[in-house]
Amino acid sequence: MISRTKKLTMMIRYFGLTKIPLILICRPRVVSVGSGSIVIRIPLSRITRNHLGSMYFGALSVGADVAAGFLAFGRIQERAGKKISLIFKDFSAEFHKRPEGDVDFRCDDGPEIDRLIDRVIKSNERSSALVSVVATVPSISDEPVASFRLTVSLKVAQ
Repeated sequence: MISRTKKLTMMIRYFGLTKIPLILICRPRVVSVGSGSIVIRIPLSRITRNHLGSMYFGALSVGADVAAGFLAFGRIQERAGKKISLIFKDFSAEFHKRPEGDVDFRCDDGPEIDRLIDRVIKSNERSSALVSVVATVPSISDEPVASFRLTVSLKVAQ
């Protein structure tokens, strides 16, 4: 039997293969998933490394995108019963330290996404909510190396 994290990892990589190849190239893996949170890991590799040996900010952005996006996708599948489209309305990042190892991206905003889904279903209009993603390098420290804020925008698909 395949674990839930492996199944979600395969789903993310398939999505990367079929829709957004950059996701596949970064090789994200689901470390853990709960009812309101997800942790995605992107390995520091030749492809994700910058000229200084730390993770390239583009790869960091992919990690934040995948963490927030797949937490929302999962919540939509579990709760909606309708097809809901997701886009990011905006994105901001603060880089605190050089990420010199595999990076974990944690999003704990499942309850906020649930409220957004309820609002969208009730109003049948596009609505948005701000979610946060924190990046750490657990092999080095639990201190954040980067913080991200993304506005998730949902709409019932026609």
